[in-house]
Amino acid sequence: MDHGKHQAPQEYAPGEGVPATLIRIPVRIVVVVLVLPVRMGWDALTALGHAADRVLLRPLGRSLAWLLGALVLTPLAWLYTWVLTPLGRAASWLALALLVRPWTGLWRYVAVPVARYGIAAPAVWLYRAVLTPLGHGLRWLGTALLAPAARGLGTGLAWALTTLLVLPSAALWRYVIVPVVRYGVTVPVVWLYASVLAPPGRGAGRALGRLVTTLLVTPASWVHRRILIPVGREIAAAFEVAWRVAGYVSRAIGRLLARIARHLIGAPASWVYRTVCTPVGHVVRDAVWAPARRAAAEAGRAAREALAAARETARRARRDAWRALTGSTDGARSREPVGVPARTLGSTTTVPSAAQASETSPTGGRFAERG
Repeated sequence: MDHGKHQAPQEYAPGEGVPATLIRIPVRIVVVVLVLPVRMGWDALTALGHAADRVLLRPLGRSLAWLLGALVLTPLAWLYTWVLTPLGRAASWLALALLVRPWTGLWRYVAVPVARYGIAAPAVWLYRAVLTPLGHGLRWLGTALLAPAARGLGTGLAWALTTLLVLPSAALWRYVIVPVVRYGVTVPVVWLYASVLAPPGRGAGRALGRLVTTLLVTPASWVHRRILIPVGREIAAAFEVAWRVAGYVSRAIGRLLARIARHLIGAPASWVYRTVCTPVGHVVRDAVWAPARRAAAEAGRAAREALAAARETARRARRDAWRALTGSTDGARSREPVGVPARTLGSTTTVPSAAQASETSPTGGRFAERG
């Protein structure tokens, strides 16, 4: 009872009027019936959108991003790095060599000297030797002769205009036109408006304003205050309550449907995943994927080692061929020694381009001991 007493003034506030009290419950019932399908459809669309985003859109986006990177971005990066960049550098060098440098040389060694010594130097000499003295002479002539004559002529013309035109016009305006307009037109018009036209106009305006206020403004204000505002407030409150009630109903129906879907679809799918898919996946991973990955890694390692060995063999063959042709390489260490035998018993120096001497010489050793 206390709770009802405290809540009653909020639901039925005094001054709302009879229309608000009469339409409250029917309007709320109608609004609930109208809003409930809309709210349920909105909640269903929201749940479907979240589910589609988690199940379909995110994996699809990651797959599309991977495909875009593998099929478009990586080839474009390779094309830019290994094709377009060298072509651009070659084109820039060619453009610099064929377009920029010839024009730069033409500007620096032809146009600039011609403009400097063929145009600028004669123009400077003409300005200093001819135009400057001529200008000084003309300035002295204008300052000494023409300026005093012009000032005297201007002073005479100004005095004539002021005496003959300005002073008579000002006197005519001040002493004739202004008094005639003020006392012959303005004063009678003002008196006619203030004494004859203004009082009837004020009375008619007040009567018309009172009539409009009595017949239009007061009834419209009463309708707005007593009918439109309470009805609009009740309709807005009804929509708010209906939306809240429809949300409760929609959430309850959604929980029921989710529980049914969990028991009919989610539980069997989870059981199949745990009891069938997971063991099969483990078997495929351990029996097929892991050996294949190890075999691929071993094959890649063997291929890399073979390529490294082939590169080293080719490098050594190229070095030996260069030594055989030129007798030396760029480094001082690979240069063939002069006056040293290819191989002796007391030395370990070996030159690939020289024939090796015999390591054992019975006759040579005997002759050396006898000597």
